[in-house]
Order: sequence, then structure tokens, then C-alpha cells
Amino acid sequence: MEKIRMSTPLVEMDGDEMTRVLWQKIKDKLIEPYVALETAYYDLGLMHRDETDDQVTVDAAEATLRYGVAVKCATITPNAQRMDEYPLKQMWKSPNATIRAILDGTVFREPVLVNGINPCVQNWKKPITIARHAYGDVYKGTEFRVPGAGDASLVFTQENGNQTRLPIHTFNGKGILQGLYNTDESIESFAHACFQFALSTRQDLWFSTKDTISKVYDHHFKDVFAALYEETYKTDFEKAGISYFYTLIDDAVARVIRSEGGFIWALKNYDGDVMSDMVATAFGSLAMMTSVLVSPNGQFEYEAAHGTVTRHYYQHRKGEPTSTNPVATIFAWTGALNKRGELDGITALSQFAKKLEKATLQTIEQGKMTKDLVPLFEGDATALTSDGFLDAIVETLHTLL
Repeated sequence: MEKIRMSTPLVEMDGDEMTRVLWQKIKDKLIEPYVALETAYYDLGLMHRDETDDQVTVDAAEATLRYGVAVKCATITPNAQRMDEYPLKQMWKSPNATIRAILDGTVFREPVLVNGINPCVQNWKKPITIARHAYGDVYKGTEFRVPGAGDASLVFTQENGNQTRLPIHTFNGKGILQGLYNTDESIESFAHACFQFALSTRQDLWFSTKDTISKVYDHHFKDVFAALYEETYKTDFEKAGISYFYTLIDDAVARVIRSEGGFIWALKNYDGDVMSDMVATAFGSLAMMTSVLVSPNGQFEYEAAHGTVTRHYYQHRKGEPTSTNPVATIFAWTGALNKRGELDGITALSQFAKKLEKATLQTIEQGKMTKDLVPLFEGDATALTSDGFLDAIVETLHTLL
């Protein structure tokens, strides 16, 4: 078949370890034989981020603002262990956090449902979409190792020089400190994105924080959501037959487990990170979770909602075959290609993306999958290597094209 032509490049952000290996295989086997792929390429591998003092991450995010659609591979956020493993200049912050801050978007994560793989929570019948705030909190926090006894205070200096000083703790010895922040602008963008996404998908919206403990920080999130709902969205929600619901996060967890799914659960940055992993695992696998960052100005960045699969990468480096699940990474590519096709009016590109998703799911439903899914599958299943699974998807795709 003649390759599908693109009119606008995707922003392509390459990543690290096993997901980087799969990234290239997915392009080679599932995309480039069918699409004349055009990308603005940025290498977000850890060593290249270090070489550029992380400027490449900023450049990739700014390119996303220009081109409108990006697809990102999983990347390493270095910790002390990674500092020992790689000769880094410094412990760079999360590239995802940097990109989210520049795009000022909200992350929507949803499990990929497959016939034959049922959720661990038996009453879950529909997907649960996690809406994760994508700015500030621990991802942009400032941390300090307290060297010894002394007083810690929170200090804010206004533009006119006036200061507000609040005591935090009197240390009798060594300890640790952390400072977090957020902005009204970002919280309001988050709330707007959640309400608009709920209306576009006609799903109920839940929001939860811990405002009984965090009476200023978390409570402000709650107040912003409540005010916007009453002032801007309540009438539209009622017309659409959907609801907005707030509860404490610990109560929300209990309600989520008892629910049948089919709603959007909005959470602060770190809460969303944790709960999306919980939802993904309960639905089957972390490798079966889609993720898209949506900015208030209409930019989209698609990625897998999991890490770089370090253990498999070490096996791969030894020349050993791996059975790493590429589904979330495939769906990052299909999400980006589909959106690029929608924005540019290239129907064939969007249709191809949807057929590739269908081929991926049909291959699993036929009993061909990576070994992480075999214990979850109800029926006869064959565990394939990553390459074997990608080849099986190609065979299925050929029957759909």
C-alpha cells in the first residue's frame, strides 16, 4: 500500500532503557511501513539531557507548543542510585514535570480494556479515567537536608518587601525539609480541563484531596473546583445528565473500589501519579494504561503511563530475549497519529491509528501476548517475546488494512 502522507510533523521525544529499544521497533514494524512518518525529533535519553543541561527537554516542550501534538517515550528521573550508575552533572528533575509545567496541562490516564482480561476488582465494568494535575507539588518542590539543631520557617516576601514568616519546626537534631507550591492559574486550568473533559465524554467527575488536614493548600484546590462548577459548569452538567462530586481522598479510594467504574477521578499531581498506577494494575497491567497531557491551549502530548522497564533492559543488554509489554507505547503512538490526523484533516492517518489499536487488541484476544498478561488471560494464551508479539500484531494489522 502507498504510505500515508503527513502534512505536519509530530514532536517525537525519545527515551531510556527498554522502552527506548521498543520505541524504535514499534516505528520500524508498525508505523513506518505504512506512514511516511515526519517528526521533530528530540533525544530525551538521560545522557543527552545531561549533556545539554536538560535544555533538550525544554526545547521539546516548546516544540509541542508550536506543532500541537507530541509523542513521548518513557524516561528516567534520576535518583541517588542513578547518579552512581550514570556520570551525571546533577540529579535532574523529572522531564515529565518540566514538560507539564511548560504546557500547563492536565494528564488523563485510562486503562486499555481487552476481552479476556478482567479487572482484579470484579465489580469494575467500565474504565476509570485518572485526571492528574500536571504542575507543582513535590515535582517542583525544594528540599533541604537539615544539618543539625535550629529553627525552620516558611517565609514569603512580597514585591513591596513586606514579609510573612510562619514557624515550621524547631529541630533538636538532623532532619529534612520540603517546600511545595502551586498557582491559582494552574489550579484553575486543571479544573477547567477536568470539567470540559467530563462534558466531552459525558462522564461523572470526582475530585478528591485531603482538605481536612491541609486546610489551606488542599482546601484551595477544593474551593477552586467548587466555585468553577457553580459559576460555569453546573448547568451544562445537568443538561448532560452527569454530576460533579467531591470527597476526601481516603473516602474516594473506598468509593472507587466499590464502584463499577465509568467516571473521571481528578487528583492532585502526586495523588494522580499513585492512583493511576493502582487503577492500571487493578485493570490488568501498568503496560496497559494510556496517558495524554492536554494543555488549555489545545496541545496534546501522548505517552505510556509506566517507566523504562529497567530489569528487562539489563536482560536485553546481555543478549537475552525479553517479553516486555509494548501496548501502552503503541497506544501513545496511535493516540498522537490519530490526533495529528484529526487536526490536519487526514482521515487516512486517523483510520490507520485506530486500526493499529484494533489489531493490537485482537492479537491479545487471539491468545498471543507478552508473558505479563498470560496469568490474567481467561483462555489459552501463548507468551511471546516482545519481537514475537510485535510480529503477531503486524499479521493481524494486515488483515485489517
